This record gives sequence, C-alpha cells and structure tokens, in this order.
Amino acid sequence: MASWTPHSWAQRPIKQDVTFPDQKEFTKVLEKIRQLPPLVCPEEVTKLRAQLKEVALGRAFLLQGGDCAELFDYCSQGPIADKLKVLLQMSLVLIWGAGVPVVRIARMAGQYAKPRSSAYEMVDGEKILSFRGDNVNGFHPSDRTPDPQRLLSAYFHSAATMNYVRALLNAGFADLHQPKAWDLAHVRHNHVRVEYQRIVSQLLQSLEFMRTIGADSNGNPVLNTVDMYMSHEGLLLEYEEALTRAVPTDNVEEAPRWFNLGSHFLWIGDRTRQIDGAHIEYFRGIQNPIGIKCGPSLEPEELVRLLNIVNPDHEIGKVTLISRYGAKKINDHLPAHIEAVRKAGHIVVWACDPMHGNTETAEAGMKTRHFDNIMLEITQAIAIHQRLGSKLNGIHLELTGERVTECVGGSMELSPQDLSLNYQTFCDPRLNYEQSLDVAFLIARHYQESRENSSE
Repeated sequence: MASWTPHSWAQRPIKQDVTFPDQKEFTKVLEKIRQLPPLVCPEEVTKLRAQLKEVALGRAFLLQGGDCAELFDYCSQGPIADKLKVLLQMSLVLIWGAGVPVVRIARMAGQYAKPRSSAYEMVDGEKILSFRGDNVNGFHPSDRTPDPQRLLSAYFHSAATMNYVRALLNAGFADLHQPKAWDLAHVRHNHVRVEYQRIVSQLLQSLEFMRTIGADSNGNPVLNTVDMYMSHEGLLLEYEEALTRAVPTDNVEEAPRWFNLGSHFLWIGDRTRQIDGAHIEYFRGIQNPIGIKCGPSLEPEELVRLLNIVNPDHEIGKVTLISRYGAKKINDHLPAHIEAVRKAGHIVVWACDPMHGNTETAEAGMKTRHFDNIMLEITQAIAIHQRLGSKLNGIHLELTGERVTECVGGSMELSPQDLSLNYQTFCDPRLNYEQSLDVAFLIARHYQESRENSSE
C-alpha cells in the first residue's frame, strides 16, 4: 500500500463531506486547531488499547454509550454529570452480572457531527441544507450554512467536557465506597430501584469485609475512581487531521507514530467505510483503537478486506466491530461476519449496537425505537455468538442521563402517545436513564445465569 500521512486521505473519494463556503476562514480555523494542545494523551490511548485487548479476549466487557449527536448546549454541569452517572451505574450492574471488569467509553466530548442520508431536506415546503451537527451548522432552518468557527467551538466544548469529567472522577464521583451517592432520582419504577439497591448492598458488604481484613483502604485507586474514555465518529476528516499528532517512540531510530489526540477512540460509520474511501485511508494510519460499524450491506469478504487494511498486523482488540443490523436482520448477517473474521485470523471486539437498525417512525411522525426490539437484537447477538463459539464483548448504545421520552417500552412502559412528553433529541431517539438501566440489568442477568450454569 502507498505510504500513509495524516493528509493522504485527501487523495481518495470521500462520502459525507461538508463544503464550507468561506474556504479562507476554514483554512484559518484548521491552522488554529493544529496549534492548540491535544485533548487527550498518547498514554491514555495506549492504556485503552491494552484494555480493549482484554475485552477482545473475553476477560472484560465494553460499555460504550452517549448521545446520538451532542449539542454544544449539552456541555453543562447537569447533563455531563447525569451521563457519567448512568454509565457508572450501568457498569456496576454489568460487573455484578458478568463478573469481569468493564471498559467504559462515552460517546461524548466530540460527537458533534452526524452523517445524513441526504444533503438537503424539506422544511415548510422549502429545500434547505440538512442539519449536520453543531460543529457544522445550526438546527434552526435559518442557520444551516456551514460555519468554520463551529469547528473551533467543537474543540473548546470537547475540552470543557473532558475537563469536567476528569474533575468529577478525581473528586471521587466514582468512588465505590459511596455508590449510594449515584442516586436514582430519575427512576420512577420501584423494582428497578430495589434491584439496584440490592447490588449496592452486596457491594458495600464486600467492601466492609475487605476493610475488616485490611485489604481495603480509602486510598485504593481501584475502588476510588475509574477510567472513562471518550469517543466519537471520525466524520469530518479535516478536523480529525488537525488533531492528529506525531508521537516519538522510545527508540530514536523508529519513525514517530501518529495518534489522533482529539479523542481516545474513533469509529467509522456505516455510510463511510468504503474500501477505497478517504475514511478508511485515514483510520489505517492512526494508533488509536478504532471501531467499524457493520450493517446489512456489508459483505463478509469486504469486512475481511477492511480489517486487513486498518489492522494488517492482526493486533488483538485494535478494532471493535459494532454490529447494527436490526432485530429482523441480525440472523441473516451476523453469523457470516463472525465466521469470516474468524477464518481471517482477526481477534476483534464484538459489540452490539441495537439502536440504529431498529429505528422507526411513530404515527405522530417522530422517530423512535421500541425497547423490545433493542433487547431482542442484543439477546440474539448473545445467542448467535454462543452458538458459533464466539462471544459478544460489548454493547454500544445511544442514551442520555435525562428523563426523555424518545424510545417506547421498557419498565417505564412508554407508549407512542408518551413520546411528546419530553422528546428532546435533534437527531436519533435515545434511551433514557431508566431504560438504560433496564438494558444493563437484562444483560447482567444473562451473564450471571450463564456463570451459574457453567459452575454447576
């Protein structure tokens, strides 16, 4: 293959590109971003790669979740803390059920750009540019012209979000000695509260035992905090290139390695994974762990070719395959993808995205997702992997820590008529706080039952 540079993608055909009318301003903004400090450290990226290797080998579980499309307005104390809280609570439930460590990756601090099926849409009878995310244009129909200054705003909103997440974690927000502080104020159904409190009680009893025998001290970092990594879809390659930095190795004779230091983890969407495309070309050169969305249109042979390009050395856990088929199509596609990857000798992280393939439109015209279909795709993914001697390694969800009404079903028993109560998304429907915990409990119960059955 031709030699790689952070800019070699520009020689390839590109999908979902955005044209900024003021190219002079666009160039100026990109140059400014190149001069700004990285948002993450190479050591953090390397640490995540090591943890995802454990996930790929079945010794840990991946929880990845957050907003479909972040808005700059979400960069606020409450929304950030609520999202962090629900991810922490979900991970605690999954650790209890699966009996393995959980690697937490948030769709946060950069998930501002969104691919669209069409560059234009009709609003009030007028054809206007589609909303492409807060780092491109505004949601209001009068604000659809792409503005380069929004890229600069994306950088600073990402920096502010990461800074507050780090501050919360360093201040003991994830301290396992105080899980009761992760209150369930958003949760209305008593049985969810009771089940979560039962897990918390078991945890506190275990910690008390460890303290009694001298195995636990409040200074133990394993119990006082967690790693929380950030991720987003690597869509706008000019922006990603501006945050791609050369990092020297310990061996002075080796060439520096290139890291995208705008986030820990990036993924390629279902619409931008063309074999000869710009996105695959860019992703093959960075050291970050990466994800590839796998939909029904992806042929098994093409998947293997993609893996050979972005991971020619077959590094374990370097690639996370995020399957998104839909509950009605998963049986037609996942088995062939698993077999093809196995035969090619790649050991990947298999994650299930049960959201995108199950989107539908309610009678009122709102996009929604049925909780039953979400859970059906997850349970089918688990069963298919088990049948083929593989293992589902993780879950990838669009969720929020707020009490939105965007997906129907779950223990809240939301109906299509309830969607208008608090429908907030500017793009795709998200699981709310309670529905997210529902997913964690159902997955945890499955793995707990599997562990109990295997020990009999």
